[in-house]
Amino acid sequence: MTNEKQETTAITLTVNGETMSGVVEPRMLLSDFIRQDLQLTGTHVGCEHGVCGACTILIDGVSVRSCLTFAVQAEGCRIETVEGLLERDGKLSPLQQAFSDHHALQCGFCTPGLLMTATELLRTRPGASRDDIRDAISGNLCRCTGYQTIIDAIFDMGTRLLAEEKSA
Repeated sequence: MTNEKQETTAITLTVNGETMSGVVEPRMLLSDFIRQDLQLTGTHVGCEHGVCGACTILIDGVSVRSCLTFAVQAEGCRIETVEGLLERDGKLSPLQQAFSDHHALQCGFCTPGLLMTATELLRTRPGASRDDIRDAISGNLCRCTGYQTIIDAIFDMGTRLLAEEKSA
């Protein structure tokens, strides 16, 4: 029996606008670091193979499966989780409200990943068509809604964003 000392690495990253640090083993997944160490449990872990999309977060503005990313890979990065979507006063963000208004969630397990995927899409292409939205969310599995209400919510939000851009 050997007493091998576990190697650890200190990491610092910005999560939802706040600088956070931790000490992790090199093999620790980013999803586990977010949920266990940072106590941000909105990022869900489903399949742990990158298939379901429930663990989707944004790293430097790009959607990433946190269950396929090591925490050490996020060193110095800007991370956005579903908790970061809330308004400062605790109210739902416009996208979250659109999901609520369109009944685009049922059990809610897939919702954080879908919201983060939609956030990236709407930032890069607010005028995305329904087909573009279907394509963007095709990597996020939902067993409850049938997807149409999710597509409606994202399309509605994109339409509002375009209207705001035109009026500005």
